[in-house]
Amino acid sequence: MKYIDIKIGDRESISHIITQADIDKFVALTGDDNRLHVDEKFTKSTSFKKPVVHGMLGASFISTVIGTKLPGDGALWFSQSLDFLLPVRIGDQLKIVAEVVDKRDKDNIIELKTEIFNQHKQLVTTGVAKVKIIEQEINSKIKEEEKSTVIKTILVVGGTGGIGKATCIQLAKDGHDIIVQYFKDEDGASEIKNEIELLKRKAIIVNADVLNAEDIDAMIAKGLRAFGKIDAVVNCAAIYIPNKKWSDLEWDDYLKQLELNIKSTFSILKIVIPGMIERGYGKIINIGSSAVDKPNNSWSHYITAKAALVGLTRSLAFELAPKGIRINMVTPSMVDTELVADIPEKTKLITASQTPLRRLALPIDVANVISFLISDKSDFLSGENIRLNGGQIMI
Repeated sequence: MKYIDIKIGDRESISHIITQADIDKFVALTGDDNRLHVDEKFTKSTSFKKPVVHGMLGASFISTVIGTKLPGDGALWFSQSLDFLLPVRIGDQLKIVAEVVDKRDKDNIIELKTEIFNQHKQLVTTGVAKVKIIEQEINSKIKEEEKSTVIKTILVVGGTGGIGKATCIQLAKDGHDIIVQYFKDEDGASEIKNEIELLKRKAIIVNADVLNAEDIDAMIAKGLRAFGKIDAVVNCAAIYIPNKKWSDLEWDDYLKQLELNIKSTFSILKIVIPGMIERGYGKIINIGSSAVDKPNNSWSHYITAKAALVGLTRSLAFELAPKGIRINMVTPSMVDTELVADIPEKTKLITASQTPLRRLALPIDVANVISFLISDKSDFLSGENIRLNGGQIMI
């Protein structure tokens, strides 16, 4: 069994009748010839009156349940407590039962309640086992030697924005198929689709309001119908950021930013991640903002939402990395797109002059980093926030 398939409450059992041959083999293997176990004459003079089966002989069948049934192949049984409650005799029919009582996702460990009953349904042995599940590194999911030839299907949310468009085109150049989500700019989405197809890759465009649950369901369903899977999600969605000082902000201003950055991300991933878990592979990339590290006076609502996105990214990355899902962020400084069109030109010039590379970031700069994170070259990165700011972090 795979770790993800095991549930708390799962039970397995085996039965075995203890024979004299079992005792003889156990003694030959272990050297434990204690007369209480092997000498009928000796035991008649004790309170037991008849030979008592070695406690560990009965307990050894716990290994059979763990190694062949729950979880089976790949089980590393590393801890066991045992209480021997009643003696076991030759001829007793034992039923050995294991039940999952806890799971530790961080390290693929399950805890099992282990019980042994005799033919009278009396509990003779009880304890708790801890088992680490070792899964094959190379299996039917994505073999290491085949990774470079695998075509990924990538959902780009906000695909018609400046960063989104550059990302769609770059990922198509990398050899991937693209689901282009747009909200209003159908013509722009169609142009992107045409460009992708000229690159000999497949693309579909999907109109969806990422704040609407039904639209999200339909968007992902359409992507799955077209490609059968979604290997990665790149979240480039953005909305206009009004400059407002704290005294002018209302809670609704915060909600608009939180809903776009957190609620929409949550809603999309809630549907996409189960398929990634099933395949044991997935990549998710969120776009952050350098304003979180270097805030200004007028973006409290925006900065709060982007800071929350950092927390969401890191917490999910920690939880889902053992399942083969890598979640990372790209945090650019000011990017020369329509989103910053209303920022005064003087502010842009000052920002560029304060950047060691002496320019604003371009959409392709961001797309190139996303390209790296989607590629297999980044497979050991998870929970990272790559700051793309032309060297500003040094200042």
